[in-house]
Amino acid sequence: MSGEFVYTNTRAETQQEVTDECPECGSDATRSDDVRGEIVCEDCGCVLRNRMIDTGAEWSAFTHKENQRKSRVGSPMTQMLHDRGLTTKIDWKDTDAHGKPLTPRKKETMKRLRTWQKRVRISKAGERNLQLALSEINRMASALGIPEQVSEQASMIYREALENNLVQGRSIEGVACGSLYIACRKQEIPRSLDEFEGIARVDRNEIARTYRCLMAEQDLEMEPINPKQFVPRFCSELDVGREIQRRAIEILEDANEAGLHSGKSPTGLAGAAIYIAAMLCGNRCTQSEIAEVSQVTEVTIRNRYQEQLAVVDEIEE
Repeated sequence: MSGEFVYTNTRAETQQEVTDECPECGSDATRSDDVRGEIVCEDCGCVLRNRMIDTGAEWSAFTHKENQRKSRVGSPMTQMLHDRGLTTKIDWKDTDAHGKPLTPRKKETMKRLRTWQKRVRISKAGERNLQLALSEINRMASALGIPEQVSEQASMIYREALENNLVQGRSIEGVACGSLYIACRKQEIPRSLDEFEGIARVDRNEIARTYRCLMAEQDLEMEPINPKQFVPRFCSELDVGREIQRRAIEILEDANEAGLHSGKSPTGLAGAAIYIAAMLCGNRCTQSEIAEVSQVTEVTIRNRYQEQLAVVDEIEE
């Protein structure tokens, strides 16, 4: 009986790996039982796999402090640190593994080790520049509320620029800001150059110049910014309803079909579409409020408003 059970599961496991279906009834409705270590078909109850290996920790932790104390590994690798997080670290506490205080001679030895550890960790000028650039990327990403995966991609773009000698002759802050702007564009995170200028240590012209250089030298392809990406964030900051947001996106889609997006600022187009949508929904927002949120002038809002309003009138007629 035991031999038949093992043979059936082995045959089921082999077929499961190939077809991902139950060998008995052909159903793909499976359920994982983590307690028993099995994968079971929910339709007929056939055990597809058993004796599964648990790759998790063999201990349990209920608080973050307990989890850190029981863990036997360090932090995962990350591109946002110049050494990718693989360096060693000497604790500042002058205690041994049992928590007992060190002798004065041992304290002096550990102090010297910490000093040399800091020197060895960043010993070259390139490593110091890379650390400065990555810290600048982290600072700007935090100020703009950019997700961590975007910062990771920006760090990889900067590392590639450093390997291709594109940083030489340019400011570290400018290349770091350009790398983060490219990462935002690739991940479709709506952030304008004006927003970057507000938190960067370089001016807008240098950010744009560095961005174009990185795009050309690294053969990066980028699609134009879609104004619809700015609508949800602008509507959230203006505290307007979802109906206005939906109507503004429809206006932008109609304006794009009419060819009004070419050569225009995406933030200005998004702000004007929200202004029109708010008027149509009876929830008026002033041009100054929308201009402040979209970081454009009121003149830009009025100009884009007149252009898109003509398209809305044609559709309603």
